[in-house]
Amino acid sequence: MLQTRTLQVVMGTPGVVDLLPHDRSGLLCKDGDYLRPTSLFLESIDRWTAAMLFDDKARGTDVGKDVEGLVLSKTSGMVSGIPVIERLVEIHFPYCHLNWFVKEGEMVSNMDRVLSIRGPSSSVLSCERILLNFLGRLSGISSHTMKWVKESSGIAVACTRKTAWGVLDKWAVHVGGGLTHRLSKLDSPMIKENDLASFVPPVNDLELAVRMAVRSIDIVSNSSFAIIEVRNTGQALSAAIEWSDIQSRGNVSDRIVLLLDNMGPDKCRKAHESLLNSGLRENCILEGSGGIAKRDLKQWIGSGVDLISTSKVNMAAPIFDFSLIIGDL
Repeated sequence: MLQTRTLQVVMGTPGVVDLLPHDRSGLLCKDGDYLRPTSLFLESIDRWTAAMLFDDKARGTDVGKDVEGLVLSKTSGMVSGIPVIERLVEIHFPYCHLNWFVKEGEMVSNMDRVLSIRGPSSSVLSCERILLNFLGRLSGISSHTMKWVKESSGIAVACTRKTAWGVLDKWAVHVGGGLTHRLSKLDSPMIKENDLASFVPPVNDLELAVRMAVRSIDIVSNSSFAIIEVRNTGQALSAAIEWSDIQSRGNVSDRIVLLLDNMGPDKCRKAHESLLNSGLRENCILEGSGGIAKRDLKQWIGSGVDLISTSKVNMAAPIFDFSLIIGDL
């Protein structure tokens, strides 16, 4: 079984072993235990389940004979979504009882038993499609993320804020061995190209704009996870220089995240080398992002980045196929 993890290790910087702030899974489950979801996670689960129940006109009742539904996997991969389904049944189908044959993050093969649900036929039938939708999407994301992580050769893999189901997607990425990245816009500041373009008055020198943006970061609240998007080596150096000045003035040891946007592995390597030669590499975390395809992951080996981020780990994940077979008790 592949256990879920709460921390990943920086692999991109030679000789540096440190923790990446992009892992926010501790904000979703306490101490990494999927059976102890936080209020943040539960509130998100409740919103998504309420919407699905409303659209499907489904509700839990005690009408009909007692039956048992057995959920079987119809392909091989990683199971994810147990805390979501537990919450769904606990709140909305209280006459039903679940029995899991697997744990969160466990691998299954075709026709393996995953769980059984017992209760009145009306409740089991109403719950069926919503349960399978959650299980299929989240297990699909975890299985897909696992493949990305295996092929990344030690470079950490993170998702982005491009999601279909918000933090539910991010939880599934975590279960598959990836990093959640920011859980929301307020989770940590990310200064992007549009933010630089919104300066009043406008700043035409983008390297100066980058330095001004870094200078504006609230060190007290956000130094542990602050991100700025840069598009070339000059902007990366400008951000790192400004952050180094902030570190020296404010006794700050946290590193800034330089999101190297659409630079590709070769330009990222040049930025990494320039930062090394300038003595600034240890002040920052390098995140390669934009246009990354799984087939090109080998090209990122030696690029110097600490992680790559892509929406493809969740948005391009195929649905994991499960079926539910109902029989009498």
